[in-house]
Amino acid sequence: MLTLAPLARAADPVKIGFLVKQAEEPWFQDEWKYAEQAAKDKGFTLVKIGIPNGEKMMAAIDNLAAQKAQGFVICAPDVKLGAAVARAAKRHDLKVISVDDQLLDGAGKAIASIPHMGISGYEIGKQVGLGLLEEIKKRGWNLNEVAALRVAFDQLPTGRERTMGAVDALMAAGLPPANVIAAPQAKTDTENAFNAANIAFTKNPKFKHWVAVGLNDEAVLGAVRAGEGRGIRKDDLIGIGIGGSQTALNEFTKPVATAFFGTVLISPKRHGYETAANMYQWITTNQAPAALTLTSGTLMTRQNQVELRKQLGL
Repeated sequence: MLTLAPLARAADPVKIGFLVKQAEEPWFQDEWKYAEQAAKDKGFTLVKIGIPNGEKMMAAIDNLAAQKAQGFVICAPDVKLGAAVARAAKRHDLKVISVDDQLLDGAGKAIASIPHMGISGYEIGKQVGLGLLEEIKKRGWNLNEVAALRVAFDQLPTGRERTMGAVDALMAAGLPPANVIAAPQAKTDTENAFNAANIAFTKNPKFKHWVAVGLNDEAVLGAVRAGEGRGIRKDDLIGIGIGGSQTALNEFTKPVATAFFGTVLISPKRHGYETAANMYQWITTNQAPAALTLTSGTLMTRQNQVELRKQLGL
């Protein structure tokens, strides 16, 4: 009888959780969509759960165990909850992969034992900065007359990395450090970015031209809307977001172009499909995914968006 036990286990239907911190955000909706595609292709059940806070996150992990899931992919509401995630996964004998935001231990170090797929926030940020510099050059702006609005959400490590990558690229090209204006946002949505940017624009009327950076498309769109409200012409403001989300696409399809110039497109397909497929493989063959996978981005603008999305199968 004992020899049959592994076969019985192997025949168990595979069930995988996909837990995200802000289920309403377009990025996470896209990740879920591609994870569902993986479930369809591989033949497993996907359980999608929104986890806006630590309490809901712990309840979701318990819930998955009760449903006899074998593993889950997670973007936690707070990266500092990493140790709690690792403990809960171990207690329930669940495999875990983190996506987007890498989980940290009590000492603030990345938990190496949890495979992670994300982006290099700093490198993606540099891509934003280089994209802005190219457009600044085309417009013939003097960097001394340009202010960089950094819509900041520094409590999230990848948020800080992304915006600092952009700012460092701009300063390396000659933007004076005094021209970098930080606008801390309370949450990572357009409304909070708008409020933060509005204050920054009001306090710094001396600058002739502006560029706006943030951790996602929503942050930059908030800055663009605030600029419009302050009477800053679209010819004097360039915003480049990160994500390539529906937020950016909606802006690109407006009949008249706005100051939302572009976005560094990160593929939610890889983050959703690959993490779910990797988890399936780990469960069924005991082959763990790579400890760290970093994906890169591509600058998408109003001009190249259709072609680029087609190339990436989006």
